[in-house]
Amino acid sequence: QVQPAESGGGLVQAGGSLRLSCTPLRRIFNNYEMAWYRQTPGKEREVVAAIDWRSGRSHLVDSVKGRFTIFRDDAKDTMYLQMNSLKPEETAIYYCNEFKGEVDIDELTNWGQGTQVTVTS
Repeated sequence: QVQPAESGGGLVQAGGSLRLSCTPLRRIFNNYEMAWYRQTPGKEREVVAAIDWRSGRSHLVDSVKGRFTIFRDDAKDTMYLQMNSLKPEETAIYYCNEFKGEVDIDELTNWGQGTQVTVTS
């Protein structure tokens, strides 16, 4: 079973930037809504940003608005998350997957390995 592959994570100081990538997506999920999620140890996985693949319209959680941008390259079947002004509390493993607002995140399947983002103070 093909899984999405996330990349671009790393170690960065507070205030720094990273760009995450995830591919493939449309080839895996029969869904036009995709999202980035993150999870820290002991906490539930949470949505960070979502995008409508057809229109490019995006939605971000309040805590990242103005700092993160989600976008996609349809030709490459790749989704990105540009993260600026990173904060230590945003240290987490970041994942990509389809977005189903009416479904619990734990019910989603076909997760990739994620990419570790570590923000130092």
